[in-house]
Amino acid sequence: MPEPNIYKEHSKFFIAVDCVIFGYENEELKLLLYPRRFEPYFHDWSLMGGFVQEGESMYMAARRVLKLTVGLENIYLEQVGGFSEPERDPGGRVISMAYYSLIRINEHDKDLVAEHGGKWFSISKVPTLVFDHAEMVENALKKLQHKATYELIGKDLLPDVFTLTQLNNLYNAIFQRSFDAGNFRKKIGSLKVLDRLATKQTNTSKRGAFYFRFKENIDHNQYDRIVKF
Repeated sequence: MPEPNIYKEHSKFFIAVDCVIFGYENEELKLLLYPRRFEPYFHDWSLMGGFVQEGESMYMAARRVLKLTVGLENIYLEQVGGFSEPERDPGGRVISMAYYSLIRINEHDKDLVAEHGGKWFSISKVPTLVFDHAEMVENALKKLQHKATYELIGKDLLPDVFTLTQLNNLYNAIFQRSFDAGNFRKKIGSLKVLDRLATKQTNTSKRGAFYFRFKENIDHNQYDRIVKF
């Protein structure tokens, strides 16, 4: 006697992904948002997302959404977590997996973002968001902050070369507080994951500040030496 098809006994749900897109500009951590183009919550601010298509993993779907949203493919992407409250989306039973990404704002396709009505907001001035998107953003920021305590953040947000002050300002923006510049420099210097260049930034002071860049092949064991920020 053939086994009963247990799959037919269970409900079917929609599976979606939502992308928390972080960028950095003018010493501010920023979040890319879009006006929702259909009901419910027409024209309210939303993360960019979409349904998982046939033959896609959630990760592949998030990559596709990012490509269609900002025109970039090689983007840092990390899973935040699943959101599955039964009433989270009034339009239907939708389970969503949130991901956060880090991009260089100067490299994304501005025309493509404008076409979809996208706008960058300071992380400290995020407007009211649809559904549970505010929780997604909050959880994504916590994940980014946690990552920044054991691994040096910046390669995906700063230019290829940068000063330690610029790196310090990025950390201030990520954690929404000010780190002591002297202690920050000592801590970063102890990691030995940056190369100091011979060139200097000379437009901010007479002495100038040396430029740095991330080493090509970083030994991640170096990060064992980080003291939590």
